[in-house]
Amino acid sequence: MKPILVFDKVCKEYPNGTKALKNVSFQVHEGEFVSVIGPSGSGKSTILRSINHLIPITSGEIYLDGVQVSGLKGKKLRTLRRKVGMIFQNYNLVYSLSVLQNVLHGCLGYMGGIQGIFGRYSEEDKERAVELLTELGMEQFCCNRASDLSGGQKQRVGIARAIMQNPKLLLCDEPIASLDPSSSKTIMDILKNMTHKRNIACIVNLHQLDVALAYSTRIIGLSKGEIVYDGAPEFLTDEIIERIYGTSKENLMIGGNDEKKDTAHCA
Repeated sequence: MKPILVFDKVCKEYPNGTKALKNVSFQVHEGEFVSVIGPSGSGKSTILRSINHLIPITSGEIYLDGVQVSGLKGKKLRTLRRKVGMIFQNYNLVYSLSVLQNVLHGCLGYMGGIQGIFGRYSEEDKERAVELLTELGMEQFCCNRASDLSGGQKQRVGIARAIMQNPKLLLCDEPIASLDPSSSKTIMDILKNMTHKRNIACIVNLHQLDVALAYSTRIIGLSKGEIVYDGAPEFLTDEIIERIYGTSKENLMIGGNDEKKDTAHCA
């Protein structure tokens, strides 16, 4: 089976001299749920944004569904971007529009300019958008303005919009960073289930190590722009975690130290 995504010795250096990625190579196949972990500044967001050419790479090659990404412009780049759905930390919704209209925006890459400007969506598209919202338990909010939703509900709309594209790859940039623990679990469950059901490859940037360990089929660990680990969650040792983050696993788990203190106090 051919990979949906290939990074081949990718480097990215910013004008200020910061080397965000250093010879990064990996492949992602259909159906994989990959978490990219690492401290702030390790290159996680740079990887995601270079996949659909939101930022240009300095050297190396990126292939998406067999097509070389670098050098693409105009219509060819827009066509390739249809295959990539994106989920954002800050949701990126149009808050003045309804929930249904926001989901339908996932169709814009397939529509002509005039159709898109005037929002001339087909009945089939509208039905599919409602079906997605129903799958996410959001059908009763179809006519609500996006601004009226909670954070978890906004992220569900963002997921529905991305799935509406029929993507082959879903990119999630810190999708639960703004959410409480309960909403975070709901969103991660939805992402895992919806991508698995549709056999969509999913790459998720996460700060939460415990979430990455719980949901991923594979983890890529970055430190200072280099891959330190690429493999199954169960083989991510405490020693490797310390190489990635520069601190122990214990210090990275939310409430980990407090729980130990509580236990000691009770003893």
